[in-house]
Amino acid sequence: MPVKPVDIENFSMAATDVYEAIVIASKRARQIHQDIKIELNQRIETLNQLTGTPETEEEADVAANPDQLKISLEFEKRPKPTDVATQEVIARKVKYRYKVVELPEVKPEEPTPEA
Repeated sequence: MPVKPVDIENFSMAATDVYEAIVIASKRARQIHQDIKIELNQRIETLNQLTGTPETEEEADVAANPDQLKISLEFEKRPKPTDVATQEVIARKVKYRYKVVELPEVKPEEPTPEA
């Protein structure tokens, strides 16, 4: 598998620093991967409903469905989610925001009378 070089200067300019850009790209890659996973499962499920499911697991292992293999090969040819996310960050197509955490209001303690 070839390694794709990334221009760190362009990558880090998409955010405050390179570490923030890495976090943004990794979260986006997870989103892309989840979308691909859902799409693959839907297509496999549709295919299984059309063809029927084998009665035992041994039959499923022995008889590989050619349509299922086509779908698997199609998904393997797609670019990896990390590559897509990295290119989106460099192109500044990813919008991000910080999570705002509201702290509970702290009431000052009333002084207790001393004896």
